[in-house]
Amino acid sequence: MIDRPTIDRVLAATDIVDVVRQFVPLRKAGVNFKGLCPFHDDKTPSFFVSPSRQVCKCFACGQGGDAVGFLMKHEQLTYPEAIKWLGKKYGIEVHDKELSDEEKAVQSDRESMFVLNEWARNWFSDNLHNDSDGIAFGMTYFRSRGFRDDIINKFQLGYCPDRRGFSMGKEALAKGYQEEYLIKTGLCFKTEQGRLVDRYHGRVIFPVHTVSGRVVAFGGRILGEKTKNVGKYVNSPDSIIYNKSRELYGLYLAKQAITKNDRCFLVEGYTDVMQMHQSGIENVVASSGTSLTEGQIRLLGRFTKNITILYDGDAAGIKASLRGIDMLLAGGMNIKVLLLPEGEDPDSFARSHSTEELRSFIDEHEEDFISFKTSLLMKDAGHDPTRRAGIIANIVQSISVIPDAIVRQVYVRECAAMMQVGEQLILSEISKLRRQRFERDRQRAQSEVANQETTESGTNPSSSTPQTSQPIEADAVDAMAAEAAEARQLGQNIQKATSSAAETRIQRQELQIAALIVRHGERILDEGPPPTTVAQYIAEDLAQDNIVPTTTILATILTEGAQMANDTNWRAATYFMHHPDIAISAFAAQQESDFILLSPSQLMGYTEEKDRLPELVSQQLNTLKYYILSQRADLLRHKLLTPEVRMDMAKTLEILTEIKKISTIVEQFGKALDRVVK
Repeated sequence: MIDRPTIDRVLAATDIVDVVRQFVPLRKAGVNFKGLCPFHDDKTPSFFVSPSRQVCKCFACGQGGDAVGFLMKHEQLTYPEAIKWLGKKYGIEVHDKELSDEEKAVQSDRESMFVLNEWARNWFSDNLHNDSDGIAFGMTYFRSRGFRDDIINKFQLGYCPDRRGFSMGKEALAKGYQEEYLIKTGLCFKTEQGRLVDRYHGRVIFPVHTVSGRVVAFGGRILGEKTKNVGKYVNSPDSIIYNKSRELYGLYLAKQAITKNDRCFLVEGYTDVMQMHQSGIENVVASSGTSLTEGQIRLLGRFTKNITILYDGDAAGIKASLRGIDMLLAGGMNIKVLLLPEGEDPDSFARSHSTEELRSFIDEHEEDFISFKTSLLMKDAGHDPTRRAGIIANIVQSISVIPDAIVRQVYVRECAAMMQVGEQLILSEISKLRRQRFERDRQRAQSEVANQETTESGTNPSSSTPQTSQPIEADAVDAMAAEAAEARQLGQNIQKATSSAAETRIQRQELQIAALIVRHGERILDEGPPPTTVAQYIAEDLAQDNIVPTTTILATILTEGAQMANDTNWRAATYFMHHPDIAISAFAAQQESDFILLSPSQLMGYTEEKDRLPELVSQQLNTLKYYILSQRADLLRHKLLTPEVRMDMAKTLEILTEIKKISTIVEQFGKALDRVVK
């Protein structure tokens, strides 16, 4: 956790214009700056940056925030990562916490390995462009694949020479880098005779970057006749800085395009990614020939839920990779598939077609994954009932992992028609699979809890645990499950009984109150004694009426605003704009960014707002209570229509009395707020 003084130092040093300019070309527009929005396909400059308020906002798509929020959205960073990014930019040292000696050693190792990788990347690149072998072999290879200089430079490609007396390892040692880190990074290895050998000698080099752009690993491809005797590709081994199951090739260069298009193309190899970039399609990453992992799927999920997988025409390869797609579906991804013509892969197809042809082909031929899988497997089954049954079970398994019930239902309907099977049968099988999966997860969780308790108590479960403990635990779990089901059912009933319009206006009003706290939370509303700030007054008033906010934004702002009220240096707008929760910081920045283009008369109206705070606070609170009571009356009227109440006269009278009482209060609020109450 980064301490608050460090965060304050970083924020005090940060200039939002300076930060945004690194990603968006800006030009002066009065007292502000403007440019093309990086968050949507902006044709005319609609993205404004205010140096006076230190906020930015797009007046077309609505995206905006302070410098931290901008970095979090644009670079897909967490709050601590964004603070560290700014700290590095402005020369401020940022640590999460006081590290132990062991942690400091690991941190030192990590940093040393990253520094060495950066040097190696530059050394490989220099050899590609300036060494005689690099030009003759490495550059010739890339030219033969049709890559332009800008793409070679963009992906920081390189070459590792293979000649006696000249090696990357020797050069690194001569520069003062330690042999220990040459081996830990995998750049070199030692033979049985103790000789240090370059892992990538005689290969062209593809650097692998983390999502934030640091060189974390390398891939090397052998050239020429040597491919007959050794593996074509060699990749960095796993280390304390690199785990291949958590990295995706090209993501660092693709993340902005993925976010902007809300879509990602998934290919297999390095050159597939590069060729797509050369064709003008940048939202593409590669799994580098391995099956997707949960870590990679979570990483992709930070940027988009829409994935299009590009397959070449090899049917056997497609079928072998289908199993891994279920993990994407289970992760809530929307999966489409594009099958390229036979004999083509993304590299060759992109190389032989123009950008317009490539885009058109994708749009015309990509199809939903479940439908694709169904049609692909059913072709092989023919009329063999046994094979068809097995394929149906396979497809049902894929549908069953999809977390969204509505999406599952849509797929069930489509697949039932394609497979000529009843929908109810498929639904029944899916339900059975999901129950089995739930039971396995429950048993695994119980086992983990039991093991943890055994470890903590130091007892042997076989000797000290009573025979009745397992049934009691199962009963408790079943009871919890029943309570959860009952709570869900109750929630569904309430949701059906409640007017969606009423819910919307309550939430909208809560955000109005949250905005008032952001703008004026630290101002004194009641001189007391003791003095009461706007944030304290609103929190206390709602608590007295047992009103719990339905929106997380108001709940957080209320709680923290009341807690900070005793700090005389506290400023609500600054505090919430720099909040670690991106939703809170974006909301607070929105209140500030809304004033970027206000006219002088409009700004004067905002300035005068503080002079009538008592009236505004009272009005906003009464409006919220009016909406809540109106919703409560609607719920009670709905309850009167239920069979159990209609059969119970005493209950009916009780509800009618409560409705009358609430209606009287609602009418009073309505008159005070000058509303017509029906």
